[in-house]
Amino acid sequence: MTSRSSTPTLSGDTTIVALLLAAVFLSLLDAQIVATALPRIVADLGGLDRFAWVTTGYLIAGSAAVPVHGKLGDLYGRKRVFLVSILVFLAGSAACGLAQTMTQLIAFRVVQGIGSGGLFISVLAVLGELFTPQQGARYYGWFSLTFGAASLTGPTIGGLLTDLAGWRSIFLVNLPLGVLVVAVVAIRLHLPARRGHARIDYLGVVLLAAAIVAVNLLTTWVGTAHAWTSPITLGLAAACVLLPVLFVLAQRRAADPVIPLRLFRDRTFSVVVAVGFVAGFLGLGIVNYLVLWLQAVLSLSVRTSGYLLTAMMLGVVLTSYASTKLIARTGSYRRHPVASMALFALTGLLCVAVDAGPVLATVFLLLYGIAGGLNSQALTLAARNAAGRDDIGAVQGTATMARQTGTALGTSFFAALVTSRLPAQPGPAAYADALHLVFLAVIPIALIGLALSLFLPDTKLSRS
Repeated sequence: MTSRSSTPTLSGDTTIVALLLAAVFLSLLDAQIVATALPRIVADLGGLDRFAWVTTGYLIAGSAAVPVHGKLGDLYGRKRVFLVSILVFLAGSAACGLAQTMTQLIAFRVVQGIGSGGLFISVLAVLGELFTPQQGARYYGWFSLTFGAASLTGPTIGGLLTDLAGWRSIFLVNLPLGVLVVAVVAIRLHLPARRGHARIDYLGVVLLAAAIVAVNLLTTWVGTAHAWTSPITLGLAAACVLLPVLFVLAQRRAADPVIPLRLFRDRTFSVVVAVGFVAGFLGLGIVNYLVLWLQAVLSLSVRTSGYLLTAMMLGVVLTSYASTKLIARTGSYRRHPVASMALFALTGLLCVAVDAGPVLATVFLLLYGIAGGLNSQALTLAARNAAGRDDIGAVQGTATMARQTGTALGTSFFAALVTSRLPAQPGPAAYADALHLVFLAVIPIALIGLALSLFLPDTKLSRS
């Protein structure tokens, strides 16, 4: 039982939470906003052959940073790690805004991505320490709205800033709000002191980061930059197997491991990690192929496809927010991942069995969005409920990493299915055949997720 004197306090009521989420908004926005400005960036800096790495480098660096920063917060204090992370993010933003070559921009985007991943997981962990799991459900719902706002407004904001002030402004605009967040959080956020001396698991950090980078590089390059049987692809595939094995062995010997293996003795945590992986695999992993289905098979325009995908994204965000409100009221989260996986399977079945026009396509996409929204924050809350105070960062970092890894592997898996069915010069019938296989594959994967989610203990959110 935590003594009253050590209980964290939140000065200024929800002001701190709003500023923390503003920092998350900046990091999420940067993943969306740059795409709109890339043509101007290439025209100014050159490097057309490398421009994709402006986004890819940011995302891979952020993924690698998440579990590491989560553990560092457990060791050295979440406020400290958050402040360091946002300062790294702001330094990367400033450097991106001043970059003179494409190589410099990519390197600075990696720095920015490291800060982004750190501040993202640090905010989750800070909320986990500030509030009981049931109180925190309200604020995790705000996370969903923050994600939705960044996804929906990113391209528009990027276009406006690029047209009005040039592409460098999309990076420099982070600085004023970021400095405000740093100042207010430094002064007004009060959390208990953490351990002054800790033994960092350097080997574990290196192996875990290398494994995450290898997975992301493999899924980014395979079938596009490099053939499936190329030496680079085979080497990365081998690294994706070997590095996790070495990481687990290192964790068994480490005094203070990055991901303590004892966490997997908790059934809730183990199920959350497994279901989160499946959710990432089916959620963002298939989005590109939904676009292909709408345009190549249903012959919808780019604008109409965009509207339908926006509707799906709104389904994700609003369902996620509504589910956290319901979880906060009932204290129960188990039914949400179960319903999510059942809906994923149903949507895949409908896409296979029914000839869809624009109206039915809208219904199917909304169902898919609702399925995604039902699991996103429910699994986060379940992970938080399973974590002791000293492990909040490690638990949330591992759960987030599992979802991101699922997304990366899902993208590669569905790409392999599509390319295996497409001839050299595909027509609408060929696309329909290839995407039929994709939707067919969704069904058993979702059923596996459903079976796993049934093992989630029906534990109420803690009030203490």
